[in-house]
Amino acid sequence: MVDTSVVVIGGGTGTFPVISALKKQAVSLTSIIAVSDSGGSTGRIRDEFGFQPVGDLRQALAALAQADGEEWIRKILLYRFEKGNGLKGHNLGNLILTALQDMTGDTTRALEIAEKVFRLHGEVVPATSDNVQLEIHYKDGEVVVGEHTLDEDITTPRPIESVQLIPQATINPKAATAIQAAKLVVIGPGDYYASLLAALLPEGTKEAFQESKAKVVCMVNLMTRLTQTHDMTARQHVEGIETAIGRKVDYAVVNNGHIPETVLELYGAHHEFPVKDDLGEDASVIRADLISEELSKKTAVDTVHRSLLRHDVNKVRQVLSKLLQ
Repeated sequence: MVDTSVVVIGGGTGTFPVISALKKQAVSLTSIIAVSDSGGSTGRIRDEFGFQPVGDLRQALAALAQADGEEWIRKILLYRFEKGNGLKGHNLGNLILTALQDMTGDTTRALEIAEKVFRLHGEVVPATSDNVQLEIHYKDGEVVVGEHTLDEDITTPRPIESVQLIPQATINPKAATAIQAAKLVVIGPGDYYASLLAALLPEGTKEAFQESKAKVVCMVNLMTRLTQTHDMTARQHVEGIETAIGRKVDYAVVNNGHIPETVLELYGAHHEFPVKDDLGEDASVIRADLISEELSKKTAVDTVHRSLLRHDVNKVRQVLSKLLQ
């Protein structure tokens, strides 16, 4: 089982519990991460240095930390400065990765070094080696550039027609090889447009999936996002992913666990609600209680919109371990 290759695809926050769950399995783990982030500490560093954004990559690295030293490695990679001229709001892990990018001139190489230094259980691969931005096409005809615009406060839904990467990008060869060799590919959870589709948009991704014999799993999001997926159902999530990869998914994993009323009220105040399960009765649909009892917290200087509710690591592990048998 040690030669079983597993790939996780998405962004940093959403895939964190999936990576954390899988790293304790006897698998070779690769995380393919979207690199179109343009907000918060990541956006500030990107504007100044011109490198690929590292925020989501850093979170994936933190999730791969091994038990021996895991707590402090995570603290180092996730630490955010709350004071200091020029440092306030920045993430230490982002600065470390940016320094490695500056020294090596290559994001993939920078990640390889970080994996060795921190003795991580697996590898993190940018979805593309190109330096890209996310271009959002709204149904009202407006076109906006920048993933950070999806974090802006709005009070009414604004349907998205499509998204694309600019400039046009190609899949990282290392990512393509990982998908082709995988036994299991897990897509999500995460921001539907900003993380999941952004990671699947590079040219060559469909071909990599079509050449792969992997079982493909779509982890359906717990909640909608007003700026991205208002009123989107579980079926729409899954069908959108299938269109992006050019094939059917083998399994869709959807939550059927109870969400506390207090949490629903917090989300409801922002017009965000549980994703409606309309997948029907099908052997490919896996329903389970996936809710983490611990709500996510963020520091006062973290300006990026983040989900309070997360998937539980142990519950995700129980589901995915059965698919690896």
